[in-house]
Amino acid sequence: MDRRSLLLTPLVLAAGSAVAQTPAPDVATKRGLAWPEPVGTIDLWPKVTGQLRPDMKEVVEDVSTDPNIKVRRVQGISKPRIAIFPAANPNGGAMLIIPGGGFSWNYFDHEGYQLAAHFNRQGVTCFVLFYRLANDGWAGKPDLATADAQRAMRLIRANAARFKIDPKRVGVAGFSAGGFVTASLATRHAVRTYTPVDAVDELDARPLIAAPIYAVQSLDPAIAYSGTIPSLFGKAISPQQIARYSPDHNVDAHTPPCFMVHAEDDNTVPVANTTTFREVLKAKGIVVETHLFATGGHGFGMKPAPNEPYHLWPDLLVNFTRRQGLMA
Repeated sequence: MDRRSLLLTPLVLAAGSAVAQTPAPDVATKRGLAWPEPVGTIDLWPKVTGQLRPDMKEVVEDVSTDPNIKVRRVQGISKPRIAIFPAANPNGGAMLIIPGGGFSWNYFDHEGYQLAAHFNRQGVTCFVLFYRLANDGWAGKPDLATADAQRAMRLIRANAARFKIDPKRVGVAGFSAGGFVTASLATRHAVRTYTPVDAVDELDARPLIAAPIYAVQSLDPAIAYSGTIPSLFGKAISPQQIARYSPDHNVDAHTPPCFMVHAEDDNTVPVANTTTFREVLKAKGIVVETHLFATGGHGFGMKPAPNEPYHLWPDLLVNFTRRQGLMA
């Protein structure tokens, strides 16, 4: 499947182009069985650089075992972009949503579109990030996705008037490897990860709040997700690289309030990624809310599971963002 077939309504927009103000379609009341598709996309960059595989092709797969539920994933993203989910009744808040996939895939349904639909119902306009994946083959892999996230935040703010967004009220949420990008954006938003390309890059990339969900966070080999170091750095990582890139080493007074969720029985990303980050945030005086569930494993996202306690987390996140001022 090519990139064009990814969207049911494929209005593709360059940065700065006019954006259609089309409300998201209605969503079925049973969460997880139906949700809207984006009304269009905005490409992040006028020209994408660093691609090492000129034959890269975008591939979309549906890996769901339930015919009623889509669990799509994409790789080979050569044109990073944000997919647009405008709220029908916008309240001025916005969320950038960053799916996970082990730096090899982007699982954009249960870790993207479904959360966008949930926030749309609260009046929050959302943008799902299709970022460059380190394992697809790119130069500058440690900063690759963080650069895309910084650029996405700036583009959202540059288009604030078009989407009826308050540029000060833009948050970010991300899952697993996308949670690493989220935590990196929260802690390294002021770090120059790319050479500015236009006036958009003069805007602030700091999110109002950040929500790393069962996030890859630490680069400490003792607790790191096993795929992080090979994906971003190769066979080994130096103490200097840990200090530069690990979110828990970069928390400061400008780190935004954080909301975190993890399952204790996560055998993919150890729960210590979340608890370690929480301790550093608390020590630095950053507002943090953390929810640890006894069961859930890894990658539950927005999958429908009414009998599992983790299904409560999206509402808890909405309440957190409201208390932090994301919603008017």
